[in-house]
Amino acid sequence: MPSNPPPLTPAPPVAMVVFGASGDLTRRKILPAMAALADQGVLKEGFRLIGVARTPWSDADFQDVVTAATPDAGPRWRELTRTFTYVSGGYDQSDTFTRLRAALAEADETSGTAGNRLFYLATVPAVFGHVCQALADHGCSKPASDGAFSRVVVEKPFGRDLASALDLDAQMHAAFDEDQIYRIDHYMGKETVQNVLALRFANAIFEPVWNHRYVDHVQVTVAESLGVEHRGGFYETAGALRDIVQNHVMQVLALTLMEPPTGIGADRIRDEKVKLLQSIHIPSPDEAVDKAVRGQYTDGTLDGQPVASYRDEPGVDPDSQTETFLALQLKVENWRWSGVPIFVRTGKRLPARVTEVALVFRPVPYLLFDRQTSRDLRPNALVVRIQPDEGISLEFGAKVPGERFHLRSVAMDFSYDESFAGARVADGYERLIHDAMVGDATLFIRSDEVEQAWRIVDPYLQAWSEPGAGLTFYPAGTWGPRLADLLVERSGDTWRNPVLPERAQPDGT
Repeated sequence: MPSNPPPLTPAPPVAMVVFGASGDLTRRKILPAMAALADQGVLKEGFRLIGVARTPWSDADFQDVVTAATPDAGPRWRELTRTFTYVSGGYDQSDTFTRLRAALAEADETSGTAGNRLFYLATVPAVFGHVCQALADHGCSKPASDGAFSRVVVEKPFGRDLASALDLDAQMHAAFDEDQIYRIDHYMGKETVQNVLALRFANAIFEPVWNHRYVDHVQVTVAESLGVEHRGGFYETAGALRDIVQNHVMQVLALTLMEPPTGIGADRIRDEKVKLLQSIHIPSPDEAVDKAVRGQYTDGTLDGQPVASYRDEPGVDPDSQTETFLALQLKVENWRWSGVPIFVRTGKRLPARVTEVALVFRPVPYLLFDRQTSRDLRPNALVVRIQPDEGISLEFGAKVPGERFHLRSVAMDFSYDESFAGARVADGYERLIHDAMVGDATLFIRSDEVEQAWRIVDPYLQAWSEPGAGLTFYPAGTWGPRLADLLVERSGDTWRNPVLPERAQPDGT
């Protein structure tokens, strides 16, 4: 039986301040992650949680919300919950931050938080810059004592385009140094994403073929069968490019395609990620139109049930021009990946929930077998599954049992659930919040990474600035517009049809 991983490093004393404490993200993700850390013994003496939001709650009200959001938490979390405090007020009101400063001082005195601060901005992005500036103006963003730390965790999206991202970056750097800013992307906390490093750099058999000599093309699929649910108003301001490609996809591509770092330190890994992003060709607006397909789902059928079109979702403009599907062809202009097309596909109301990165290999130099014998043979592929069933598959050709010589593709499959049965897999937020507490920035996004990712996608935003520019439609329950197939077929390739292992659970479980 595999052994469990070593226990997490205990967190130092810290006052953690969550802005947006009454919001959905706090209840669904942040509080359960904190409770899990407490149950593992990570949150020892000297921890205090302070919630900040406009909702007029008392300390007792906030504690009740925490308890309701973490029904399965253990005694350590329950004990800590009794110390949690709450500051009610608007983020544009000076008095809110005056009272927060007093709450932080009280936490140092009664809970022993030692002057350490971790601010988590679980708010709408529009207030990120203002909150950081207010923290600086009221003396909250500087370490409260010698040897203490002050850090801020920022949720995505970090800007709406290159110009707004640079502006937000300037606002944040007026209050915090770069090494104090932890830009979070929960995808980076997933085990399989992190395991890309182990796959490449701990195994002699993979790295030698991880280049243009053996890889024909790369496909990234981020598919969701769900629609926008209750987030129609938000999604209207984002779309697939901002919501998925600029952050999740760029981060996964950077880890998958980067050069070997000289060590596993945070900046060594992030340096190589930035170099990879800098190698991605930035298209002109005309190229962007030619190498991209954006779509929007209409009504259709999914799992045998009728579903409404995007324009009929609550909060969505009846004439919306927002894309719910996007397919791109990218290219990396460096020695390793020269000439290898990178295909990206993401969308809502697709047939399955699946996120994967596939390295599809070149065909053998000469195939000995005739077309009839090898008709079920697909190209070799190494597939990293990020969700819903985290694992890695190697697809190759094998003979089907029987007297006749017939070939088809099979898969050698590694699953976290099966190979590490009984081992606890941490939620992405749990891992990343712990890293922010102990000061490990490896899985967080550096300023130059954000900037370069926006430089890559900005031409697409420019190309689509005209109403209706390039928008096509696809029925819910399909794999997107036909034009997306043509995008890949122009290079002589086809989209993979992701086939989930039988153990994978349906969407949403």
